[in-house]
Amino acid sequence: MSAAAWSPPTATGSSVQESLTGTVVLLRFMLRQDRLRLSLWVLGIGLMSFYVANAVQAIVSDEEELVQMAGVFTDPVGRLMTGPAYGMAEPTFERFYAAGYALFIYLLIALMSIFTVVRHTRGEEASGRAELLRANVLGRHATLAAAVLLVLTSTICAAFLVMLGALSGGFAVTGSLLVAGSGAAVGLFFAAVGAVSAQLTEASRAATAVAGSVLGLSYLIRMGGDAAATGGTTLSWFSPLGWSQQTAPYVQDRWWPLLLPGVLTVAGLLWAFHLSTRRDLGAGLLPGRPGPARARPSLGTPLGIAWESLRGGLRGWGLALVLCAAMFGGYAQTMVEAAGDLPEQFQQVFTGESLMLGYLAYIGLFLAIFVAAAGVNAVQQIRGEESQGRAAVLLTAPLGRRGWLIAHVAVLVLGLALILLLVGLATGGAAAAVLRQDRAQHFVDLLLASLHQGPAVLAVLGLVVAVFGWAPRFTGVIGWAVVGYAAVMTNFGRLLDLPGVMQNFNVFSHLSPYPVEPVTWTPVLVLGMLGVAGLTLGVLGWQRREITSG
Repeated sequence: MSAAAWSPPTATGSSVQESLTGTVVLLRFMLRQDRLRLSLWVLGIGLMSFYVANAVQAIVSDEEELVQMAGVFTDPVGRLMTGPAYGMAEPTFERFYAAGYALFIYLLIALMSIFTVVRHTRGEEASGRAELLRANVLGRHATLAAAVLLVLTSTICAAFLVMLGALSGGFAVTGSLLVAGSGAAVGLFFAAVGAVSAQLTEASRAATAVAGSVLGLSYLIRMGGDAAATGGTTLSWFSPLGWSQQTAPYVQDRWWPLLLPGVLTVAGLLWAFHLSTRRDLGAGLLPGRPGPARARPSLGTPLGIAWESLRGGLRGWGLALVLCAAMFGGYAQTMVEAAGDLPEQFQQVFTGESLMLGYLAYIGLFLAIFVAAAGVNAVQQIRGEESQGRAAVLLTAPLGRRGWLIAHVAVLVLGLALILLLVGLATGGAAAAVLRQDRAQHFVDLLLASLHQGPAVLAVLGLVVAVFGWAPRFTGVIGWAVVGYAAVMTNFGRLLDLPGVMQNFNVFSHLSPYPVEPVTWTPVLVLGMLGVAGLTLGVLGWQRREITSG
């Protein structure tokens, strides 16, 4: 046949239908597989909305007190943390809810979407299950389509509960719908980002890292744009998180900013489906870096194997946290200059009479929670080494099960300690660079404040490793629940006047807020011992159970 007589095939309705064959069956399977995980995500997001919408009204007695509390969000430092502060000049309970807490609801929905899409696309390919399923009557796009529909379903459910939570506080219907719709828009946008990253990379960790980096960059851009002026600046419009906040619920109630994430979500999903046709199953479009021609001698040791497995994740978390630490440290002089104008409620977040020292203590605590998150992520990587069969292959060599896990735990503990050290150095160095007085003292304070959180990080790590040893399927659920709870209680526990018993369940609340107060050694020792006990318990459980069980 001549070239002139040949014409390329065109997409038809039947071909599209064939590429989606089995989507509904896969969706049902994913729903069953994630019924616990997604239920916890959705219910947690809904409960957060419900509690915040009602707690503020319970603890604030009059309008004057509400105006004072609103000052937390109108200051540049407050806008840096929470958003553009729409309506805080004339605050109401509903405006307080939207300006101060809606952003964190959006972040949770975004994380849920990223994790879900990557797990059911790139994660399934990496495990080999996708290849087995594709050997059956299953369309090429069925897996991605089912994952997107799963995220759409869970996002709608979460947004519905967010709306009910807002309405339970007696808030306006339009604004409550807008908060819920903005959360859904953020979730679907980052689902598209996760779908694209799953086509680009060869590993689920890399896909999650790419999508998570986009989310982190969005937050940083929003911080810079919102801190500059009330209502945000032009820079705020370059952040997907900023688009949802620019809807200004309960103030301007404008829907049109959601057109941006809507259009880009559709474009991103279409691009993801297109990219999936341009690669082989299990491969990524971005070429993997070729390994060395010869293995390093260290790969013949348990510690070398563990380092090779965990270094990528620890390096990514470490770089991100060091950059954040330098940024937070750079605002130290701003806190000094604004100390006289900030509302008293800031002392509920930044503990102590000295706002500057309270800010330093808060930085060390806030970043340490993310170091603990890096530890949870690393334990999930260890679980991945087991579930994907690589651990079983290694254990056929003269390598004991106990030695394999102890090596990974040792690398992880040393890696997290190094991240805490670097975070302290970055925060202290940035603060010393901008402060006009006591630079050396504040540098030392910030370094010690970061290292002081080490026992709490170790306690979280011990708990997660213990769960991995005895009930590995719950490793991620429990680990992220502990970290998420600590983040919520650290940022909102005092401000929302939560009961002391709830504060006590926050691992990080037991350490003294250094440098506001001197170090109390009893909780340091207790948390350290709990961490070591958890690690030991995890190793014992790993030795007793079957590999890939749980």
